[in-house]
Amino acid sequence: MEAAPDISVFRLLMGFGLLLVPVVLSQVYRLGLIRRLLVSVGRMTGQLFLVSILLIYLFDWDNAWLNTGWVLVMILFASFSAIHNSSLDFRRFFLPVSLAYVIGAGGVLLFFNAVIVNPDNLFTAQLLVVVGGMLLGNSLNSLIIGISRYYETIRREQNRYLYLISLGAGPGEARRPFFREAVLAALNPFLANMATMGVVFLPGMMTGQILGGASPDTAIKYQVAIMLAIFAAVTLSVTLALLFTSRRSFDGFGVLQEDVFRRKD
Repeated sequence: MEAAPDISVFRLLMGFGLLLVPVVLSQVYRLGLIRRLLVSVGRMTGQLFLVSILLIYLFDWDNAWLNTGWVLVMILFASFSAIHNSSLDFRRFFLPVSLAYVIGAGGVLLFFNAVIVNPDNLFTAQLLVVVGGMLLGNSLNSLIIGISRYYETIRREQNRYLYLISLGAGPGEARRPFFREAVLAALNPFLANMATMGVVFLPGMMTGQILGGASPDTAIKYQVAIMLAIFAAVTLSVTLALLFTSRRSFDGFGVLQEDVFRRKD
């Protein structure tokens, strides 16, 4: 199979014409999305082009230390984004969330490269950076949902939580129903997408490989493998984030501390 033809800059600019559809609808129905849309599209375009330049150098140099360092940078950005998009305090949650990503997504990434793909170099940019970005990107929304649901539910249903403790349950046992609800809320959207994959939509990695010239059977095997890796990374990262942050968010009596949530100015 031949690789997909390149897209010229002019044709890419023509593609921005598709934005007229949401812009017009936003204007007609007064959705108020135009400013956010333009900012989001501008940031997306600029960031992707900057990353493409960085990837060119990473692929040329293909240095294990540089590749590992960039993955750690992505983890820090993912941790910052996860906390920023929740109502939680940054200083309290940044370190445990970053550690959860390092162990969860990082451990699955190494397993994927070493056991499933089995390359000669585990730290090549083609796998470490690209696959690492896929694992982190797909874990981000789930982690935001998980930690937000966990702490907001405990705060909203504080009487229920304290009642369980008053009945003799330990703090960990009293938090278990909230923990279970948060993990399920984080995983359910991903499970729904995975169940309809191939019938309702073609996933990105498979589509990219086919456009790049790979045979459909090879693309399918990679897609199945990456989806299994993503689900493992999501589950492990969310679970560890809840466990690690819980150690710093409750006092000695198991009561949720007030400064867990970010102050509203």
